Order: sequence, then C-alpha cells, then structure tokens
Amino acid sequence: MNLVWAALGVLLGTAIGVLPGIGPAMAVALLLPVTYALEPTAAFIMFAGIYFGGMFGGSTTSILLNTPGESAAVVAAIDGNPMARKGRGAQALATAAIGHFVGAIVGITLLALLAPTVASLAVNIGAPDYLAIMVLAFIAVTSVLGKSRVRGFASLLIGLTIGLIGLDEMTGQQRLTFGILHLADGVDVVIVAVGLFAIGESLWVAAHLRRTSGQAIPVGRPWLGAADVKRAWKPWLRGPAIGFPFGAIPAGGAEIPTFLSYVAERRLSRHRDEFGKGAIEGVAGPEATASASAAGTMVSLLTLGLPTTAVAAVMLAAFQQYGIQPGPLLFERESDLVWALIASMFIGSVLLLVLNLPLAPVWAKLLQIPRPYLYAGILFFASVGAYAVGGSALDLLLLFIIGLIGFAMRRYGLPVLPAIIAVILGPTAEQQMRRALQISNGELTGLVNTPFAITVYSVVALILLWPLLARLLPRRAAEDRERVDA
Repeated sequence: MNLVWAALGVLLGTAIGVLPGIGPAMAVALLLPVTYALEPTAAFIMFAGIYFGGMFGGSTTSILLNTPGESAAVVAAIDGNPMARKGRGAQALATAAIGHFVGAIVGITLLALLAPTVASLAVNIGAPDYLAIMVLAFIAVTSVLGKSRVRGFASLLIGLTIGLIGLDEMTGQQRLTFGILHLADGVDVVIVAVGLFAIGESLWVAAHLRRTSGQAIPVGRPWLGAADVKRAWKPWLRGPAIGFPFGAIPAGGAEIPTFLSYVAERRLSRHRDEFGKGAIEGVAGPEATASASAAGTMVSLLTLGLPTTAVAAVMLAAFQQYGIQPGPLLFERESDLVWALIASMFIGSVLLLVLNLPLAPVWAKLLQIPRPYLYAGILFFASVGAYAVGGSALDLLLLFIIGLIGFAMRRYGLPVLPAIIAVILGPTAEQQMRRALQISNGELTGLVNTPFAITVYSVVALILLWPLLARLLPRRAAEDRERVDA
C-alpha cells in the first residue's frame, strides 16, 4: 500500500505542479486535510511524492509555456522554453526528468548518510541554541527572498502576529482573540498555509491573467541522443553538489542554488553563446540542483524541526497534526516513519522518471484547462479542506481573511514564505526564549551563554551586515588603487 501512496503522490504532484501558478507547496497544502484518515507513514510517503512530483511538474510548465509552476523552476524556462520553440521540447523534458532523478538520488543518499549524525549532535542542543537556530532561519529566509529586506521583515511580522493568536501557554492569558472563544486555540496552521498559498495565489492570478488557457508547444516523444547526453551528464552530477548544501541550511530553498548552478554551467560550458537560446546544460544543471535541494531541506526538517522551504513548512504542519514533533529525537521515537519516508523518496524518484517520460504529452494537455475552471476548482477544494480541519464556519471566514492577506502580500511584493515559517516557528521560538530566560533567572546573557549560540548569532550578524560590507569593500579597494596610482 505504501508503494501505491508513493505512486499516487508522484502522479498528483506532477499533475498539480504542471498547472500554471500551482507549485508543490500549494499541492501539499490542498491535500493536507485529505490525508487525515491515513496512517502517518502513508501520509508522509504521499507528501514526499507530491513534493518531488510538483517540482518536475513546475519544470514542464516552464519549458512548454514559459510559465514556471513554482519558484525553483524559474531557471528552467531560460533555456528550456527556447529549446521547446526550436522543436526540442522532448529533449528539454527528458533532460529535466533525468536531472531530477539524478539530483534526487544523490540528495536522498546524502540525507540517509548525514541525517542520523546531525540528529545525534542535535540532541545536546539546549534552549538558547534552538532559539539561535530559529532566529537564523527567520533572518536568512527574510534576507534572501523578495526584492527588499524591509518587505521580507514585514512578511515575517505578519506571520509572527498570526502565530501569537490564542492562549499564552505559560500564563493562560488570551492574546489577539478579540473575545472569540474559537480563537483561543489559535489559528490552525493548515488554514494559514492554504489561505496564503491557494486562496492568495488564486485571487492574484484571477485578477491579473487573461481568461484563456496558455497554448502549449507540442511535445512529441521524449528522448535524448548521444550528443545531448554527452553535454548533459556533467551538469547532472554538478547540480547536487550545489543544491544539497543550500537545501539543508535556512537560505530560502531552491531559488538561489538553481541560479548559481545556471551561472556555473554557463562559465564552464564550451557553448556559452547558446545560453539563453536553448543550451541543454542550462536545463540539466539547475534541474538536478532543484531536486537535490529538495532532499537537503528534509535534513533540517527531520533533524532540527526547521523548515527551509514552503513545502517543508507545510510538511512540518502535517507532522504537528499527527502529534509528531520533528527534531533530534525523531530518529529514536519514530524511526519506522523516518526510514520509510526516506525509502519512499528513493522509490518515488524512480517512479517519477518511469511515469513522466512517457506521460509528458498528457501533462501538456492539462495546460489547456481554462483558467476560470482551474481556479474555481482550487477555491472549492481549499474551502472543503479548511472546513474539514475543525468543522466550523468560522474556519472558512478565517481562510478567506488570510487569503485576502496573501493577495495583498503579492500585490505589494511581500514574499509568502517568511510569513508561513513565522506562523509555525514563532510560538516555538517564543517558548525556547522564555525557557532560556527562566534558566538564567531573567538574565539576557542566558540567550547567548553557549559557544554554539554565539557562533549562530555571529552568522546572523554577518547576514544582516553583508549589504553594508559589500558596499564598503569595493570602496576600500578603489581607494587602495588610487593610492597605488598616486
């Protein structure tokens, strides 16, 4: 049955990822309420399939429509779409599929090898250390995503405010409940995730995109010739080396490593003039990087309970729904679940390759669904899912209020991920801070009284001061040059 759930996850993830504007995060958020009836192991095996399938689906949309299904697939459009326009859409899709397979297999192997070690080291981490790691996650994600840091911090503040709603766990006082008894337990993370992603995105797309469906380029039969494989195999292997470390640290997921991979492949290629016009290396490297990055995110999620991407944040919410807290002790307490999940990732990656190479023309046809039907369907399933969480009409009202907040965030360029991560990690970070202050009898030095915490806060300071340092260093270099000339 677990194999069936893995196959279903891969199929659903790819199908939903292929549809324009719908990434794996929205897919997992929409399907989260549907899995309540499943055993935890089966549910997470399905989520892993949706994650990897959604990433491949986003690449299909990028290549055929020049419309990335999710942020990690943005780079695939740069060379994938020109390849498709030249009649090489089949080769571009095959390159992406094999790239995802190679990246996932390498990344999951590293996850299996490194995660137990990271977990064993993390057991000794205390409250000040956990708080420091969470502050690093907040600052890194906020600084990396979006066009400005101010907007990133505004998004973080929105998430932290939503996270405050409910009863204070230590004093029992009500916070931001406005006397509404239903809000005493706080706003369910599922409602926040579905509202910000599904409702916000649907309203945004409905407000801006035309009503007709995009015209997909005919795919043909995916295959790669010997010359294509010769040019693609090195980028396939280089991608995981860039993607996995970035996925494992709180740096905003696959967006940065995919761009870095593209830049690296462009510098290393003998066919630089083809980049931007349909270079196969420009598809192979970033796609392998994206998949390895997805495996990397599972390291910090399973061992530290830290989500570094939107999908990981929704999966953390799913863990909490089942009463399971990811962290250092997860490998001891829920070892069957963890190793079944990791094994299912291997199986899911193989299924992804086997299913998606022949099914590429079918996915292309999904792109022709008229947008009004598509987004009406998303709003319907989101509403049903939110109502299923608590069976309350107030949950539906909350869903659409948060959806409007998500719409406004997109309107003013605020990234959604910092808000989601703040909602999930905010209460835990507050708890760890209060615990550290209790241990130190209220002394602020209790927050920075371990070498690990000091190291992490030093990294946080470096991230915050880097733009200033980056401006000063060229100026100093220019002054030194002037002195030498004089």
